[in-house]
Amino acid sequence: MATILMTGAAGAIGQMLRPRLAHHDLRLTDVRAGDGVDALDVTDAAAVEKACTGADAILHLGGIAGEGPFEDVLAVNVRGTERVLSAAVRTGVPRVVLASSNHAAGLHSRADAGPTGLADDVPARPDSYYGWSKAAMEQLGRLYHDRHGLHVICLRIGTCCEHPAAPRDLSTWLSPDDAALLFEAALTATGWRLIWGVSANTRRWWSTTGGLSIGYYPRDDAEPWSRRVGEPDLTSPTDSLVGGPMPTKPLGTP
Repeated sequence: MATILMTGAAGAIGQMLRPRLAHHDLRLTDVRAGDGVDALDVTDAAAVEKACTGADAILHLGGIAGEGPFEDVLAVNVRGTERVLSAAVRTGVPRVVLASSNHAAGLHSRADAGPTGLADDVPARPDSYYGWSKAAMEQLGRLYHDRHGLHVICLRIGTCCEHPAAPRDLSTWLSPDDAALLFEAALTATGWRLIWGVSANTRRWWSTTGGLSIGYYPRDDAEPWSRRVGEPDLTSPTDSLVGGPMPTKPLGTP
């Protein structure tokens, strides 16, 4: 059991993880307080440092969870992450797990994937301001690892939801149970790493190498939902690009 500070605990992924990681001592925080979650604005450096004190690890989920105006994602996602990483160094927290996103590499296509799938550490090709903010978070994590020895695991999360709802999800789905396995594995990983956050989907085209390297063994497969959601159109950007429909939306528009 570890004492874990979780930011963004009231968000969708935070709510999925809380019961599944309850064997740890979870310190739950979010900009929205309530239901056992303490208020924390990740852009408030002093408040973040106070919340980090005494923690063994940080699961940083807090931030804007989709496209938004540039200044907003810069302030919350990028500056907020800098506050978390800086506070971890000052308070002696050795490990931070960052909730990155597939949108950090959203403009890569199936054609870029080799025989073992698209590499976990494929260079960033963000598809939106949101995706750019996630790519910036990853590089901040690299900076803090290289300069301070902080272990930073960046999870490029796919479509994390209860069950697949669209053809694209047959490839990109991350089930809640597998999300918990992924974050659990990240809590003992070392170094700076980029890891795809995706389940063991039959149609997965993102590499399994990074996950296996940290002991992540997903169990769920989206394939049983294939009849319900329909077949993907591989000639469409939605089904052929990592970022799905995001690259077709106007920049800065939620």
